[in-house]
Amino acid sequence: MTMKQPFVKLITLLVALLGLATALVGVVGLVVLLFFSGIQLPSLSSSPVSVAQAAFEIPAVRALMDSEGMWVAPDLSSLEGDPEAEKIKYGRALIANTAEYLGPNGKVKAISNGLNCQNCHLQAGTAPLGNNYGAVASTYPKVRARSGQSEDIPKRINDCLERSLNGQPLERDSKEMIAMVAYMEWLGKEVPKGEKPKGVGLYVVPLLERAADPVKGKLVYDNQCVSCHQADGQGIPRQDGLGYIYPPLWGKNSYNQGAGLFRLSRFAGYVKANMPLGATYQNPMLSDEEAWDVAAYVNSLERPSKDLSGDWPDISKKPMDHPFGPFADEFTEEQHKYGPFKPIQETKQKAVK
Repeated sequence: MTMKQPFVKLITLLVALLGLATALVGVVGLVVLLFFSGIQLPSLSSSPVSVAQAAFEIPAVRALMDSEGMWVAPDLSSLEGDPEAEKIKYGRALIANTAEYLGPNGKVKAISNGLNCQNCHLQAGTAPLGNNYGAVASTYPKVRARSGQSEDIPKRINDCLERSLNGQPLERDSKEMIAMVAYMEWLGKEVPKGEKPKGVGLYVVPLLERAADPVKGKLVYDNQCVSCHQADGQGIPRQDGLGYIYPPLWGKNSYNQGAGLFRLSRFAGYVKANMPLGATYQNPMLSDEEAWDVAAYVNSLERPSKDLSGDWPDISKKPMDHPFGPFADEFTEEQHKYGPFKPIQETKQKAVK
């Protein structure tokens, strides 16, 4: 029995070697066959180059605007010792937490829908390309085409209360109005009269060749917006009932049809530079198409209405994306709402000439 064991091991080894040799012959034969068939095998050395090229072709995120020369709000700490400090700080608090003071359960009055001014004017009106207040003091009073009249800062504040906050106006001589005006004037104290510093207002998103698409916009909303604003668009309320952690985007507690963000170009510019949460003008997260489409989706949904019969007394001055007629051109209300906007824009430019 012991004499047979070395013999068995030898036979096993020979069989294994024979199998290996057969496999090698098969591989060599396959390579020869492919060679004479004209089929080229992939080069191992080319793989790293392909990977590098693929990585190189990934588009880099580009800032929407160079940060050099961007308007910067004054530091609150500089208010120490200022006789107007308390008034200015109260004005800031009213902008940042409007609902706490003026919302449905407001400490002062119940005249708005529960949104905060800073839901549209980010970081209490100080964020670059976040609809900030940097040019308010330098450009008001001014004639606005929407009303056809000269408007001062209190009139503009009440416009937002009645439209974006779907509420009632404040008395011009109220403590709250005086404080908000003081805050806005303090923010723009270094801006020369008549000038608009870099980074005020909203980013202007390039126009699409097509109409903005609410169906595509819903996909963007579902992927990018639901976690904060919820699937039903009603946002996340504060537990104390004094407003929202994340605001509603449609429905009875959202902005009405007279608000600036009901214009698609305004909404698209707002989200392009600031949304979803974490995006900035230096690090935008949505493409231009996504910004237009999600604007179309949100603004296609139900929200409070407002009597706009007094708006745009000169209809030739209506913006391209004001969605309510009559118009000075032949385009439909639907095209004025969703686009494509280039033909409308070109027609307006020709009319001016």
